[in-house]
Amino acid sequence: MRVPESRDQGPLPPLLVLLTAMAGLVDSVSFLVLGNVFVANMTGNIIFLGMGFGGSQGVAGKILLTALSTTCFCVGAAVGGHLVFKGIAHRGRLLSAATSTQACALIATALIVPGLGQVHASDRRMAIAILAVSMGWQYAIVRRLEVPDYRTVVVTTTLTALVADRGQARERVVRRSLSIAALLLGAAVGALLVRKVSVAAPLWCAAVVLAVVAAVSFVTAHQPNADKWR
Repeated sequence: MRVPESRDQGPLPPLLVLLTAMAGLVDSVSFLVLGNVFVANMTGNIIFLGMGFGGSQGVAGKILLTALSTTCFCVGAAVGGHLVFKGIAHRGRLLSAATSTQACALIATALIVPGLGQVHASDRRMAIAILAVSMGWQYAIVRRLEVPDYRTVVVTTTLTALVADRGQARERVVRRSLSIAALLLGAAVGALLVRKVSVAAPLWCAAVVLAVVAAVSFVTAHQPNADKWR
């Protein structure tokens, strides 16, 4: 078996860049609208939990929401990593099935979250739970794809490698830079949409991105040369 670094990745890298931007869109909603919690960036949540347990003012009251997000992310990761789509051998078909399912989750959340005004407490908790499950699911599926430097929901390792590794190949610099830029752009666009359009707008955009990824990965996985990157 070839190692992931030398493996033909087909169209997967640009599709994972889109998923990284999508993660920024989703986290912008969760942080700005749903209670200063993350549904994709679990490092931030663990820090928030620690500060909350330490009694930090302004954080302690958000422990339940942060714990809910973290727990649901783990549930999604467990399901995506161990329980679903085990019979799908081709990575393109796996990505298509996973993103199609995730798009349904984001559409459901966009319908829960009102277009304008305050989000009710019960709706907030439900939205956090669905989004966190979907992002844990995404990260687990992406890990199964084994594409170097694209993790879609976290860029700490990518950022460190970009500035710390010596003698990097140009391709690795490009991949790492694209991942960081995509997450940054997604969060910026999400914040802009929340301010200028509606709190649900980033979620609808994220669902469209997922639909595009699902369609492209499905079509390309059925092309004659698809076996090269399975």
